[in-house]
Amino acid sequence: MKNLSLAFFLLIGTIGFSQDSVSVLFIGNSYTYVNDLSTVFSQLTISLGDEATVDSKSNGGFTFQNQLNDAATHTKIHTKPWDFVVLQGQSQEPSFPTSQVNSATLPPAVALADSVYANNYCSQAMYFMTWGRQVGDPQWDSINTFAKMNGRLRDAYVRISDSAQACVAPVGIAWKYIRDNHPTINLYQADGSHPSIEGTYLAACTFYASVFRKPSLGATYLAGLDATTASYLQTAADLAVLDSLETWHLRPKEEIAIANFHYIQNGSSVDFFNDSWRATDFTWNYGDMTSATFDEGNHVYTTSGVFPVQLIASNACGSDTIVINVVLNSIGIDPVQVEAFRLNRLSESTIELAFEGDLSVIQLYALDGKEVEISPNFVSEKAVRIDLTNENAGVYFLQFTLNGIPNCFRLVR
Repeated sequence: MKNLSLAFFLLIGTIGFSQDSVSVLFIGNSYTYVNDLSTVFSQLTISLGDEATVDSKSNGGFTFQNQLNDAATHTKIHTKPWDFVVLQGQSQEPSFPTSQVNSATLPPAVALADSVYANNYCSQAMYFMTWGRQVGDPQWDSINTFAKMNGRLRDAYVRISDSAQACVAPVGIAWKYIRDNHPTINLYQADGSHPSIEGTYLAACTFYASVFRKPSLGATYLAGLDATTASYLQTAADLAVLDSLETWHLRPKEEIAIANFHYIQNGSSVDFFNDSWRATDFTWNYGDMTSATFDEGNHVYTTSGVFPVQLIASNACGSDTIVINVVLNSIGIDPVQVEAFRLNRLSESTIELAFEGDLSVIQLYALDGKEVEISPNFVSEKAVRIDLTNENAGVYFLQFTLNGIPNCFRLVR
């Protein structure tokens, strides 16, 4: 996460934002109802000049499975076409061993999101990333400190949101920031688990920044806290959210579709794989004056070159567009240089990408379209190396985003 400063948020706070109105349903347990999080969020929202219609359904100790099995949960979801439905699991369950999370936590968490979408396709399911306990959970070495438990919760909630095509309110990230930078602010009650009023206020600020995609800094509703403490909590929430909107999949309420794709080239024939979220209709423009409307498929080019392929993913709520440069070339012998980057082979199994600008989202795909796990090695601020030593010989596709423009290249191992 970039190191944004308080001055930055003070600056953008002076620019001004238009008034927004949202409806939010909180579904959770004691972490939600202690200190009445939904009301704190509502009062905070009003003090910032926006409007929020809120409701909650909270049961002490409830897991995702408990909520899924409770008819009252679905009744509450179906009371209106909510803009956001917040889903919170039991405080420990996402931090448990991955196999246990996969079998007992992930399926009901995704099923709850499906219930939200079934009620209103344009609703957004938002997972409540909770925090590690004050001294961790002693029952398992991997979560026996705050840092370990908080990290596992973070990773699990991101994975759950990916599976459900949902977003995340990163309360646990803001929680860590306060513990690291303002350790005198006590976010916990005496049990070392439930939130103090400071903790609930921090959560409310994080939800405000997540829902409205605007800073909470400057809110005049302080929930009884002193102004200095409240400003620290507001800033922590804004840093956790606004610098990482894509990481948490936070979109405007009217723009839930996310267009994305990758491709695999075999000579002049290119297979396109649609990775879009929450979309029902698709339009492809292949960059050679041809187009198509289907989910995913194949296209054959008649010439070599660089083709800006556009995918428009849409639904009843809106649309999103992505453009990726499809390069009909390989880097088997000669280096490839396109505008702000240079892609070169250093050895049979090592590729180096030298670039100018902001590089992000580096992914590698095998010929069958499956993503290959890699660990990019940044040898300098403007060069990264990809080591394919442990991969089988064959064709791979390197996809990366540079200066906001996605690119994809064919590699031969």
